[in-house]
Amino acid sequence: MIKNIILDIGDVLVKSNYHDFFIQKGYDEETVARLEKATFLSPVWKELDRGVWDFSQIMNGFVKNDPGIEKPLRSVFNDMGGFITAYPYAVDWVCKLKESRLKIFCLSNISGKICDDCADELEFLKLVDGKILSYEERLIKPDHRIFRLILERYGLSADECIFIDDIDRNVIAAETLGIHGIVFRNQQQAASEIEEIRRALK
Repeated sequence: MIKNIILDIGDVLVKSNYHDFFIQKGYDEETVARLEKATFLSPVWKELDRGVWDFSQIMNGFVKNDPGIEKPLRSVFNDMGGFITAYPYAVDWVCKLKESRLKIFCLSNISGKICDDCADELEFLKLVDGKILSYEERLIKPDHRIFRLILERYGLSADECIFIDDIDRNVIAAETLGIHGIVFRNQQQAASEIEEIRRALK
């Protein structure tokens, strides 16, 4: 029987707006492409999510990737408000799942900087039964340890959980530990697959 739903945050409950975020800061497409490559598309971004490096180290890593845009890099990351936007369904979906007698958890690769600057877009975190955020734990998906951590911390049985993530390798990592997995494409598809799994395991 399924008792628990574990939800990723990025591109499941919130939209990542990094391209629009840079555009709204007033940069042209060429500069935006360089900003994306130096930050979001760089391995340094994983360290931002992991939370081991302090923010000055993160910024130095971004600048090292493209020293020619140091000023824009430091400017845009002064305030990351607007970097993510909650999907309109996010709060309602969490509430609906809870009403169907499921416990809801979040497990996400996310930085403390985004959590602080975009707190208004993460209101659904107040509704969940528990959460594991990568920057707090110094672990990132698909490391098996982060999945074991959420099971151990909240006393969950893997076979009673469904993990939902938009990235295949993260879902595969969860499944290797016995957690049921759904690769997220849209909310309607994920909700339908949750019900299919629940019916199959009654």
